[in-house]
Amino acid sequence: MIPLKDDIPSETFPFVNYGIIGLNFIIFFYEISLGAEALSKFIYNFGFVPYKFTYILKCSICPLSDALLPPLSSMFIHGGWLHILGNMLFLYIFGDNIEDALGHLKYLIFYLLSGLAAAILQYLIHPFSKAPMIGASGAIAGVLGAYFILYPRARVFTLVFFFIFVDIIPIPAFLYIIFWFLIQIFSGSASLVLKGAGGVAWWAHIGGFIGGIFMVFIFKKKRRLKNRKNVLS
Repeated sequence: MIPLKDDIPSETFPFVNYGIIGLNFIIFFYEISLGAEALSKFIYNFGFVPYKFTYILKCSICPLSDALLPPLSSMFIHGGWLHILGNMLFLYIFGDNIEDALGHLKYLIFYLLSGLAAAILQYLIHPFSKAPMIGASGAIAGVLGAYFILYPRARVFTLVFFFIFVDIIPIPAFLYIIFWFLIQIFSGSASLVLKGAGGVAWWAHIGGFIGGIFMVFIFKKKRRLKNRKNVLS
């Protein structure tokens, strides 16, 4: 199921969300300008590698930046066109409303912290993995968590495939996001059974989503919280 748009218009221009999307594409274009060897080095240096992070935590002479930078920089690196286009589509659809609800600066902080929450849970599950974790999906999962809380009754117009038939169906946001989250839980659990992450950081998605749900109550504008209570009562 591919989301195409929602039915919640933004009240403010989401320049932070657009800026994040633009930065992701700028870095991606830089990636594809590199040769294979340079790209592998770039991903290893700026992606989040749990095994390397574990080593740095035990290292008394390693600079602090070696531990702090990769969890942040990793969320702006992507592994291919499908990877970045899929992530940026989700961010484009859901991120503007969360920026609208939180405010521009708070949204930026919320987004980055969601990405860090994603990296933390992925690290706790696979602390000795040597596979670099890259991509914005953990931070975007936090955006989905916030959307689940703030706009459960919104409709997500979704491209759905029924064997050879294709249709666009409006799906309630809470159903769409619950279905998405169940896929992450199932796939993450399978990765534990199979003793590997399976190429996708499922637990990062779970960590970002849960982090987003909790943090939205801290970051959300009080005025909007009051208005929301009035609407739902």
